[in-house]
Amino acid sequence: RAYVYGAMRVTGAADPTVPVKDTLPGKLPQRKIVTTAAAGYSSYGNQIGLATGIVDEIYHPGYAAKRMEIGAVIAAVPAENVRRERPAPGDAVILLGGATGRDGCGGATGSSKSHTAHSLETCGAEVQKGNAPEERKLQRLFRNKDASLMIKRCNDFGAGGVSVAVGELADGLEIDLDKVVKKYEGLDGTELAISESQERMAVVVAEKDVEAFLDLARKENLRADRIASVTDKERLVMKWRGRVIVDLSRDFMSSNGAPKHIKVKVAKPLPFDAHASESFTEGMKALVQDLNVCSKKGLSERFDSTIGAGTVLMPFGGASQSTPIQAMAHKIPSETKHTDDCSVMSWGFEPYISEKSPYHGAYIAVVESVSKLIASGAPFEEVYLSFQEYFERPGKDPSRWGKPFAALLGAFRAQTELGVGAIGGKDSMSGSFEKLDVPPTLVSFAVTHTDSDRIISPEFKRAGSKVYILRPEIGADSLPTADSLKALFEKVSSLTRSGLVRAAYTPGFGGIAEAVFKMCLGNGFGFTYDNSAKDVFSSAPGSFILEADSIPGAETLGEITSDPVISFGGEKIALAGLIPLYESKLESVYPCRAEASGVPETFTYPDQPFAAPTVRCARPRVLIPAFPGTNCEYDSAKAFEDAGAETKIFVINNLDGEGISASVAGFAEELDRSQIVFIPGGFSGGDEPDGSGKFITAFFRSDAVKNSVTDLLDRRGGLMLGICNGFQALIKLGLVPFGKILDAEPYFPTLTFNTIARHQSKIVRTRVSSNLSPWLKNTRPGDVFSVPISHGEGRFIASESMIRSLAEKGQIATQYVDPLGAASNEVEFNPNGSMFAVEGITSPDGRVLGKMGHSERKGSNLYKNVPGNYEIALFDSAVRFFKG
Repeated sequence: RAYVYGAMRVTGAADPTVPVKDTLPGKLPQRKIVTTAAAGYSSYGNQIGLATGIVDEIYHPGYAAKRMEIGAVIAAVPAENVRRERPAPGDAVILLGGATGRDGCGGATGSSKSHTAHSLETCGAEVQKGNAPEERKLQRLFRNKDASLMIKRCNDFGAGGVSVAVGELADGLEIDLDKVVKKYEGLDGTELAISESQERMAVVVAEKDVEAFLDLARKENLRADRIASVTDKERLVMKWRGRVIVDLSRDFMSSNGAPKHIKVKVAKPLPFDAHASESFTEGMKALVQDLNVCSKKGLSERFDSTIGAGTVLMPFGGASQSTPIQAMAHKIPSETKHTDDCSVMSWGFEPYISEKSPYHGAYIAVVESVSKLIASGAPFEEVYLSFQEYFERPGKDPSRWGKPFAALLGAFRAQTELGVGAIGGKDSMSGSFEKLDVPPTLVSFAVTHTDSDRIISPEFKRAGSKVYILRPEIGADSLPTADSLKALFEKVSSLTRSGLVRAAYTPGFGGIAEAVFKMCLGNGFGFTYDNSAKDVFSSAPGSFILEADSIPGAETLGEITSDPVISFGGEKIALAGLIPLYESKLESVYPCRAEASGVPETFTYPDQPFAAPTVRCARPRVLIPAFPGTNCEYDSAKAFEDAGAETKIFVINNLDGEGISASVAGFAEELDRSQIVFIPGGFSGGDEPDGSGKFITAFFRSDAVKNSVTDLLDRRGGLMLGICNGFQALIKLGLVPFGKILDAEPYFPTLTFNTIARHQSKIVRTRVSSNLSPWLKNTRPGDVFSVPISHGEGRFIASESMIRSLAEKGQIATQYVDPLGAASNEVEFNPNGSMFAVEGITSPDGRVLGKMGHSERKGSNLYKNVPGNYEIALFDSAVRFFKG
């Protein structure tokens, strides 16, 4: 029942650059697997509005046996919304959300068994079909305090479907499977009971609250049906077509089956540090091209990292957005209030250590995950862990059972010695395909909270700064000692809290050499190692590399230089020689580059006054429609409220014809009382040309809504704004650039797929070309602002003659620009390849503005690792416009 606001995705694969001809028989190519999996996860997360702060992929030949797809999400709920109560006889169980089909029958067991070359012939139906827009509706409903406080218990429909989701809610239950809404006819009782179709929730409410809860669900455009009752008999009873098909005692279900025993044999650990290199230059070239070190930016940018307006650290930092973060930080969401409290989450695991010693690998995974929190400025307080384990199928082989046993012992030792506990986890013992096994895998996720003021990022900040390394003591077992680790955590926390540390990094897979290289990238600095520096390619778990003016008593590692060259022991290697190797390794799999030609004109329209409002008001009213797939409504409403406006989020109901008719009438009525309409962003089944824009435009073309929009703009002097998906809707309606709702014509401008052929999420610079619009009242032509973008189909296309005509009339509001403020076609600066670098356009009088960048995603202490001016003040300008 908490609101999920941050996600981290960590996956495991074999080398995706291997030629297709070398694919294992019975397997898809690794390239196909990794790219399709990334597309699926990112599409779902982007649609529901989930900020993904870290996306990483671990590479090891063993993951060809079975791909690893794990991760963690973090959620929060106001304490006043929490109700935990034991269901009582007579309470109702309500099924919320999507309908039930055959998809997902056996999904949980299917994901937890080893596969063979013939699995495709029998396992296709086990795959669940996600429904992201439905999940977003569930999120909205549970964020409603009135709804949340009616719920005594709640369960997600995951493994086992109705039988588990409902069966776990109370000791005594009577379930009527005929009340379960179906996607299609023909499902039998067993299928209805075990289907894992998404996205559904089961909630227990008191009998007196049933009708009120069903009404709240309908207002959120959610299907809700009572399917079960809590009874005073401790039995699970299921009925189908009027007869009982399941009748089990709770005692039997709680018995956990017969006890099982197995013998375990733990192998002796093998040496695991193998990063040494005779030549620093050659070692660096090899290191930056290693799959576990090279750039994953092309993978990460597929995932929306800024939705929710709470992202404290972007996935990549510095002026060039090139230094990857080690821990993600997000402000804890509050719908209308503000906070600087943030959660911090990280992960730790190194496969090449774990395959030599699962015990050492698990211990180091815990140390690495916690160290990343400390390096990001978080204190070593209230740190909790979650483990996800992945091992080969053990059968009855004591040696194979010894690997998870050793890993769990290592993790347990780390928890007890450091005083941090794992509060949950997930495991799989099915990582085998034919004779190939996954490496022993125990990934540690660590989470805590702190003030966002304390968060620091890893990119070097200033040339001339000294860089120090703090190391823990290493015991006879080659692991950091717990006492020295805890003392080090406290020391680093104290240093970061005092403001002495500008940047921090804890070495991982590639040791000190990887850390220094990546810290240089973001702001284009170089580094000169101290003469005493050694073993820079070796692993250094629990160590910290800190940029500061002075740390008394600390070991000096070197100094940051303005010249982008890394120097070590007389050898020098330019970043310009390393960066192409670092960025090109996975370019064919996860592209970051796209062809661009020519330099577009940078438009400037003379600064001049615009029309005054027809009616002035101290607090304009903003109407924000939430269509199926919209996910920016909360951010948008908050931005307007902060500017002094009154907001109304209006949920569009399309469950049936009656719901659509009522929504049209109700929206038109609300619009007549409003001064501003804002169509926020979101993705429903993807963006244009196949997405939700068609439904939005059809809604606005209805007579009642069209007449109200026309009255707002032509008679009452109101304003309209559309961002991202909202911009697409405005273009299709003709409101930009023509200022009125028109039937689409071939010569209309449009938005289409990004030239890089994938979703783009990053920070870009936009330049104000014209402040004709009241939305840009507080800007001047030439002003440059940074703005988050997140879209897959944001490329603006129109005829050159139309674009030049719009520029001459001042209707091109903003353009994508490079660091010098010049319009650019380069994908690094113009993320979608828009013609003439157009980012936003207006209607002829400027009252209607459409733009791709998410200017509503703003606030204090956001995007701390990417410098820029983020305050374009769209919302303040609109409110001041009506104040006069």
